[in-house]
Amino acid sequence: MKPVALIIGAGDATGGAIARRFAKGGYTVCATRRTLDKLQTLIEEIKADGGQAHGFASDARKEEEVVALVEQVESTIGPIEVLVFNIGANVPSSILDETARKYFKIWEMACLGGFLNGREVAKRMVDREGDGHKGTIIFTGATASLRGSVNFAAFAGAKHALRALAQSMARELGPRGIHVAHTIIDGAIDTEFIRENFPERYATKASDGILNPDHIAENYWMLHKQPRDAWTHELDLRPWNEKF
Repeated sequence: MKPVALIIGAGDATGGAIARRFAKGGYTVCATRRTLDKLQTLIEEIKADGGQAHGFASDARKEEEVVALVEQVESTIGPIEVLVFNIGANVPSSILDETARKYFKIWEMACLGGFLNGREVAKRMVDREGDGHKGTIIFTGATASLRGSVNFAAFAGAKHALRALAQSMARELGPRGIHVAHTIIDGAIDTEFIRENFPERYATKASDGILNPDHIAENYWMLHKQPRDAWTHELDLRPWNEKF
């Protein structure tokens, strides 16, 4: 069986681009979203280009669903060699209006889901034979992984926690042959949301002022293909005009 790239949160922009890049690289892609129908276009595109892909409806916050997903992929499709956790959860709110329910839900999506998926896949990877590179786990971070901005207390808290998870996993699993990386996507991405809600920002696309999902995906591929004597743990990606 061909090795698998499991993409948790294969949305229409970054996640989908990552899925297409790994399919192009010869991996069987297993892509997830909470609603299976939303994956159909991506799966059809990959197959039309000669790749192999499967779609799964899965809630990354539900332990039983994550356990079942990883078991199904490993037993019926192939060994998971790459895990990309790409859940967003970017929901702004004033701290004065934030509710405990929404704060907790954002943490569940952005952090707990990363733990559940990372743990289950790591369990499989560490049991692979050999002493070399046994797999890659990449967590998608954001500007909020580094600093909390106005109206982003919940999102920043969750993304900070995801970054800490990635650091801890990298220190434990690196010596066991698993490359754990954390990417900081610091800038607007070429998406329908940016086009509709931030037209002035979207207009900078013509001068490479927003992130191209395909270029983000190329960096994820690069991380996976790095030799283990020169692994990158944290990689920040931003347009040339982004302030930081």
